Amino acid sequence: MKYIINIGLEVHVELLTRSKLFCGCSTDFGSPPNTQTCPICLGLPGVLPVINKKAVEYTIATGLALNCKILPFCRFARKNYYYPDLPKNYQISQYDEPIAKEGWIQINKGNGKTKRIKIQRVHLEEDAGKLIHGYSTKNAQDEPWSFVDYNRTGIPLMEIVSYPDINSPEEAYQYLTNLKKILQYLKVSDCNMEEGSLRCDANISLTPREGEMGVRTELKNMNSFKDLKDALISEVKRQADVLDQGKRIAQETRIWDIKKKKTTVMRSKEEAHDYRYFPEPDLLPLKIKKEWIEKIKEKIPELPSHRFERFIKEYELPPYDAEVLTDSRDLADYFEECVKLFPYPKIVSNWMMGELLRLVKREGKSLDKVKITPAGLAEVLTEVKKGTLSGSLAKEAIEVMFKTGKGIKQIIEEKGLQQISDEESLRKVAEQAIKENPKAVRDFQNGKKEALGYLVGQVMKRTKGKANPKLVNKIIREKI
Repeated sequence: MKYIINIGLEVHVELLTRSKLFCGCSTDFGSPPNTQTCPICLGLPGVLPVINKKAVEYTIATGLALNCKILPFCRFARKNYYYPDLPKNYQISQYDEPIAKEGWIQINKGNGKTKRIKIQRVHLEEDAGKLIHGYSTKNAQDEPWSFVDYNRTGIPLMEIVSYPDINSPEEAYQYLTNLKKILQYLKVSDCNMEEGSLRCDANISLTPREGEMGVRTELKNMNSFKDLKDALISEVKRQADVLDQGKRIAQETRIWDIKKKKTTVMRSKEEAHDYRYFPEPDLLPLKIKKEWIEKIKEKIPELPSHRFERFIKEYELPPYDAEVLTDSRDLADYFEECVKLFPYPKIVSNWMMGELLRLVKREGKSLDKVKITPAGLAEVLTEVKKGTLSGSLAKEAIEVMFKTGKGIKQIIEEKGLQQISDEESLRKVAEQAIKENPKAVRDFQNGKKEALGYLVGQVMKRTKGKANPKLVNKIIREKI
């Protein structure tokens, strides 16, 4: 491509505090409209905001995890604009004095190469409300109207702004993926895009190979990581086509039309001066002492990139396994708890990535909600190691344990899953399988190794998967 792509992302993250940023209203999602409001978050006259300490701590922790400088002094500001979901007609945010600035996130470029995406700032602000348009309600008479739900107003919102260091839609996707992992490891947000806990806007411009950075447009309405990638691909092509025709890019805000798979104009792009920022008069400046920063730093868990490297080194896992298992903090914790009880990391990894995650995905549950504990999985794998259970019976046992939470001993007894390891009884079944499948016997004797697997399968079928496969294999080999 004859243009350099410049992308900067603005990521807005709702923090997992129990109360709002400046009042005591609940932040629970899904409550009836306008039931979680008070005079403060509704902006009624004569009320004063009070800062939520936990929200500040979460923002400091995020800044530290993103390699930022935590500023000893920061101040809140009023960002003035009118919109129906903003009851005060201004938003309490931060402008030129954020909590953290000048950090970075590392992404992988492939072939062992990495790249750092610089972060400009991490600041704290209050969220706006939510408009509910009539066409999305159940009542036909509501269609011409729009309604405002102020439950979300005042929820702590952390904004993470990158520099335009991202040079492709793929890099943007990876940056956002890595950022989400870090935030979830810190447990400062659930990052649920469907519920609006994580929202992302993108600024994008194209620069000729020789020349200054071009005019940027802002993209909104990207509700998934895939939408982000698709929207950026579409906007890159659109801007390139405009420039190729000798025209100029208009500085504007555009939205991603998911159905049409293209970006469309929303409004002209605002500049900072359009918001008429000025210091928030109802809040004192915030001083962040070194002692406070150190206390927060001590509580930061091992982050995904470090854990990934450690899993490869300490447990001798392949990079693919380490990548999957460190994708979430809960999954990595589960793995390490299981390995403590069953010290065979690769075996644990195989069963977790295969059977456990299959069931988690099928049931649509988060790992902390499933009934099979790390200790329970370790017990199953111990029985497999001892020869009490075959692989197929272990899968059946895990399925039962996943649904009921019962112990493996109880499941084996109730379901009759005890593996058959009695050589004499297996010999009789093997002899019958050999007798009934002369062609498979001849094929094996003629060098077709897969024929042995077929005969073993016949024995497993006759014993309903309870036969010890290693023993069956040995018996059949001896027989033929």
